[in-house]
Amino acid sequence: MDAAFTAEQDEIRRTLRDLLTKHGGPGEVRAAVRTAEGHDPALWHRLAQELGLPGLAIAEEYGGAGCTATELALACEETGRALLPSPLLATAVLAAPLITALGTPEQRAELLPRIADGTLTATLAVPGGSMAAALGLTADNRAAAWAGGGRAGGIQARPDGGGGWRLYGEADRVLDGHSAGFLLVAAHTGGYPRSRTLLFLVSAEAEGLARTRLTSMDETRPLARIELRDAAARLLGADDGTDVCGALADTGSRAAAVLAAEAVGAAAGALERTVAYVKEREQFGRAIGSFQAVKHRLADLYVRVEAARSAAYYAAWDAAAGPLALAQALEAARIVAGEAVQLHGGIGFTWEHEAHLYVKRAAADELLFGPVHRLRDHAAGRAGLFGAVTADGPVHGVAV
Repeated sequence: MDAAFTAEQDEIRRTLRDLLTKHGGPGEVRAAVRTAEGHDPALWHRLAQELGLPGLAIAEEYGGAGCTATELALACEETGRALLPSPLLATAVLAAPLITALGTPEQRAELLPRIADGTLTATLAVPGGSMAAALGLTADNRAAAWAGGGRAGGIQARPDGGGGWRLYGEADRVLDGHSAGFLLVAAHTGGYPRSRTLLFLVSAEAEGLARTRLTSMDETRPLARIELRDAAARLLGADDGTDVCGALADTGSRAAAVLAAEAVGAAAGALERTVAYVKEREQFGRAIGSFQAVKHRLADLYVRVEAARSAAYYAAWDAAAGPLALAQALEAARIVAGEAVQLHGGIGFTWEHEAHLYVKRAAADELLFGPVHRLRDHAAGRAGLFGAVTADGPVHGVAV
């Protein structure tokens, strides 16, 4: 592989960093999370219209830039550095690829151009708040546990007799679920004998849909509870035996690569702020950054961030490495954020300082998309590191 970025990729990164330096500082982030949307609508409009962020990885025929996951990962690395609250992850990383993979030509033509120009936001809603399992990151998503299944549990779908569908159930911890223009909802249909998971399009104005913004650990990641009470929905794609779980797993691998880059950006942002602080904070008449112990701690953090960055960039090139890269990046973000608080001293976890925001982002991301040990365990199992792999999964204790 060629690890060098193109001039266009470097320009995406530079332009976005300049914009977020001016309009995405800690004060702007705090103000954005207090809005009804949970992000700054004006800044989102600029990111969409001037930089085309939501359409980076959408095909040109639908109004996108036709770029790859690498460009999207670079963009998310910069939004992660600033801890920017925005619908980019839910809309461009989770929803748009599923519409591209499963949607009918009419559905793609209807939705993708509006996503690309930023006028429509979307998100993925799965029952039980089990996003990592649904995307195949921590478990085999073909198992029925994450989505309920049978005649009860999860979210159930039934035909309404007029070509549409009705959904009943609820989903917790839905990213930007309170503000998204429409929802992609994973639901079960067919009852117990022929149970299968399908994805459905639910408009924000659908009758029977109730959305409640939740109080979350990380305010820069707005979460919501979605309640569906006989809510009207449209099937995404066609009920023709399409491998929905396979599409979710493919999207999960690519999303993991982008999430890894975002987590690396957050870790790098925390480290940069810490380095700047220890150069200014004085103790015993000298900057604390001049002490050998502090230098060693910062050097270890730098090596950890750069290793995670290399893994994230490789995963952007080879999506199969996404889950492992995400595990390494989430671990790096957690450790760097914790050390940042320690090196900032007493002020580090106060509301007045932004260091605590990085701790909350690292912890919340691991709750949503991890934990790290399960990401690694599932990846190792798929690779057969602990035993022979059969059609039903790894057989532990069997030598390969």
